[in-house]
Amino acid sequence: MTPTRERSPAPAPYRPPAHVTGRRLAGRFARYLLLLVVLVVLIGPFAWQLSTSLKGLTEDIFSYPPDLWPDEPTLRNYARAADTVPVWRYGLNSLAVALGSALSNCLFGAMAGYALARMRFRGSKMVFAAFLGTMIIPFEVIMVSVYLTSRSLGLVDTLLGVALPTAVTGLSVLLCRNGFRNLPMEVEEAAMLDGANEWQRFWRVAMPSVRGTLSVVAIFSFVFAWDDFLWPLIVLSSPDNYTLTVGIQYLSGTFTSDQRVIAAGTMIAVLPLLALFFALQKFFFRGVGEGAVKG
Repeated sequence: MTPTRERSPAPAPYRPPAHVTGRRLAGRFARYLLLLVVLVVLIGPFAWQLSTSLKGLTEDIFSYPPDLWPDEPTLRNYARAADTVPVWRYGLNSLAVALGSALSNCLFGAMAGYALARMRFRGSKMVFAAFLGTMIIPFEVIMVSVYLTSRSLGLVDTLLGVALPTAVTGLSVLLCRNGFRNLPMEVEEAAMLDGANEWQRFWRVAMPSVRGTLSVVAIFSFVFAWDDFLWPLIVLSSPDNYTLTVGIQYLSGTFTSDQRVIAAGTMIAVLPLLALFFALQKFFFRGVGEGAVKG
């Protein structure tokens, strides 16, 4: 008979000491508490503004603590805002400027980013540094020169003049450059062996491969152009050409004592951006995953 070996008992699972477990729970509680504070700071003003826009004339909007849920929600404030200023016309003007800015940034930003990422030429690092430098220069510093340029081109009081300063930005070039740099060089080399020239490699190979990055560029460009207030206020003089951010300011003068209508006008300007982001968030995060915001 062969002797049987006794099995050694399985080792007991590791259990951290009580003080380690308590420290982990405290750290997790602190993180969740910090996230809650950040959520309140970021979402609180928007929630209060949305609640104010839905409250009727008999409800107190300055109560403490604030009552975020209207007793009788109504859309009357939105109708009054639309009756006071032509919000739909202003919205179409803003849409034209924002779409033009998004398309031009995707096209010109991709062309400049591809040249910086793939082409080798003397002074490329200086050119890239110049693009980065434009990101830290406040617009107020170059505002006068941009206005004089627009006036000399006959673009004052036109929507094209509003879109001109944001036609391509240093941020768009940076994002596109990083997106192209993360593409495998072997893909373009294969296209080069097939006889593709520089433009064909850019348009047919590189551009379809960075669609996520281009989505990030388009979203950022659209939001910046839609939210811009200072430059449209300076360059536009005809009320028919006002963008939504400029036109909504007249609500403050007409309904100074009625914050409900002002809040409704603000929501009219903000809600399209929220709808755009939630519709394109899949492409946005895919662009982030492509390395669009990584150096």
